[in-house]
Amino acid sequence: MAPLPVPVHPPIAPIPVPPPRAPAAAASMASTSTSSAGGGGEAEYEVSDDHRAARERHERAVQELLQRRRAYAMAVPTNDSAVRARLRRLGEPITLFGEREMERRDRLRALMVRLEADGQVDRLLRAQEDDQAARAGEEEEEEQIQYPFFTEGTQELLKARVDIAQYSLPRAKARIERAKRRHEDPDEDPEAEAELVVKQAGEFVLECSEIGDDRPLTGCSFSRDASMLATSSWSGIIKVWSMPQLTKVATLKGHTERATDVAFSPADDCLATASADRTAKLWKPDGSLLMSFDGHLDRLARLAFHPSGKYLGTASFDKTWRLWDINTGKELLLQEGHSRSVYGVSFHPDGSLVASCGLDAYARVWDLRSGRLFFALKGHVKPVLGVSFSPNGYLVATGSEDNFCRIWDLRKRQMLYSIPAHKSLISHVKFEPQEGYYLATCSYDTKAALWSARDYKPIKSLVGHESKVTSLDISGDGQKIVSVSHDRTIKIWSCRSSTQDNAMELD
Repeated sequence: MAPLPVPVHPPIAPIPVPPPRAPAAAASMASTSTSSAGGGGEAEYEVSDDHRAARERHERAVQELLQRRRAYAMAVPTNDSAVRARLRRLGEPITLFGEREMERRDRLRALMVRLEADGQVDRLLRAQEDDQAARAGEEEEEEQIQYPFFTEGTQELLKARVDIAQYSLPRAKARIERAKRRHEDPDEDPEAEAELVVKQAGEFVLECSEIGDDRPLTGCSFSRDASMLATSSWSGIIKVWSMPQLTKVATLKGHTERATDVAFSPADDCLATASADRTAKLWKPDGSLLMSFDGHLDRLARLAFHPSGKYLGTASFDKTWRLWDINTGKELLLQEGHSRSVYGVSFHPDGSLVASCGLDAYARVWDLRSGRLFFALKGHVKPVLGVSFSPNGYLVATGSEDNFCRIWDLRKRQMLYSIPAHKSLISHVKFEPQEGYYLATCSYDTKAALWSARDYKPIKSLVGHESKVTSLDISGDGQKIVSVSHDRTIKIWSCRSSTQDNAMELD
């Protein structure tokens, strides 16, 4: 069988390359599309107006989203003055009618985004460089101006500080040596002595009661030898009484508003008074006015004498307490530091420190020799109305509107004990002036109370007033207590034992 002939195929022609399209044809192809179902033919169609509008809306939304992201990522000043300065440098109005700070900042952000989108980045950079140069110039000026970190005082204040240091250092030395001797001497028994004094304090009884004024009484003070008593009242009248019969000796008239406190000098028989008429006055016991201390901008609260008797401290509702020279009547020191009104002031027995308390719920201890803040007594939750130093030199008691009396240790700079003393605010607090073996408090719950300074247990509750008890004082020998109240009465409390039995054996 003959072989079959091999078929001869024609050569394959090369695939023709399509010619390049003209620009017009390419543009027309953007609006049309071709589709071939299977026959190889081309079909053209046009995009509808609705579809084109939807695509444009989508593109605008995407552009707005990108601009918003760039806007929030862009650094915009937060200070309103810096925002105004940036707007001014960009040639825009610094403010529009009714525009607030946040709206102005949003307007600056939108402007910066628009300038960036328009390609005006160099304009933004110039404005930013101008802002940085202005801030650098302000910082250089602030560095050149060096403000003092303290308030420069007068020469009188410098002399007073030196005098206070010379007065307090020997007293502090004597107090420490005496404490060491009492601790080392086998014949001395401070514990037994304290127990005896506390036992005697439990025997306080009401000795006499007298109506002090037609208006509520606000303050009271014994003289240094307890031979006289002074009281202040809402009527603005100060009365001096002789002890122990409580006979009125003199009436001091001079204040135009209610009197808020009174205190006898520890050096002589002069007394000082404070009033809501923004003044403090110095008097003789016979009623003659010696001096008036003017300078406070608001009503006065409490006052106290320095142990030397040369200086007077006053607390005021103008958020300051001030130190005055008794001899010249000049204001030596205006001390700020409380955020609200200052209500009470008390001096350390050595004369080196002073404590102030106020309606900001703080009590502060200041060093009179240097002017520095020594310790801030933080613990009360309501205004502090009373403060007192213990004769031992390192304990401080504070009374507050939170009904608590708190004991603070200056050596450790911390609170030592907290006494839930009364059912209402504590208006005044005072240590027994000889050794500080007991503590007296008075309150608006119509009572005064005595507390042991060893374990802070209650010793005696002095019940007798019919209204708020505003102030109290303890005589120098610790044998008499006076309290005054809104019921307009003065009450004298004393021990029942005989004078020989209840005399304190203290050296």
